[in-house]
Amino acid sequence: MASSSDSWLKEYNEALKLSDDINVMISVSRSRSDKRHLSAIRRKITILGTRLDTLDSILSKLPEKHSISDSEINRRKDLIANLRSKVDQMVSTLNISNFANRDDLIGPEIKSDAITRTVGLDNNGLVGLQRQIIKEQDEGLEKLDETVTSTKHIALAVNEELDLHTTLIDHLDQHVDVTDSRLRRVQKNLAVLNKRTKGVCSCLCMLLSVVGIVVLVVVVWLLVKYL
Repeated sequence: MASSSDSWLKEYNEALKLSDDINVMISVSRSRSDKRHLSAIRRKITILGTRLDTLDSILSKLPEKHSISDSEINRRKDLIANLRSKVDQMVSTLNISNFANRDDLIGPEIKSDAITRTVGLDNNGLVGLQRQIIKEQDEGLEKLDETVTSTKHIALAVNEELDLHTTLIDHLDQHVDVTDSRLRRVQKNLAVLNKRTKGVCSCLCMLLSVVGIVVLVVVVWLLVKYL
């Protein structure tokens, strides 16, 4: 029985340490609005509640003949009750400190429904309801995380597509610049060729004129000589 008592005390000390850790995390959560941090606090509170149920179960299942006195059993029950009271305070503190975030996450209608569900429940019922609400909120956060991840992937794909289109447009601009440069060069060559063609035509006309004058002179001379 001494071993059983030591096991209970060890389990209680671990639960007490977990309670202190949760208090520290709640203090930190007041200065930050990290949803993952808040979700971790809720999970730890759920674990703490389960451990308290285990401690309570151990006390209730003690055999008729045991070495623990009734006063010690009552003292341990008081320890469990005090720790449960701390758990309720943690839940209340967490809900108050995260009031705005909860409204954003679960919505005012669901929040009102959760308050309605607490009517007529004792401490154990409230803890059970809190676990259920925490589970539902965690599932909602997981779905939200999946949606955010999916949206992120879509955004990355769109960004890659935009980068590809931007690259194609840049290449098109480069080709347009090259084509424009070639067109200017061709136009310049055509202008030079046109000038050269005009010069050749002028020379040819002058040569034909000279030949015509020479022929005319020869014809006139022949006429004068033989007539």
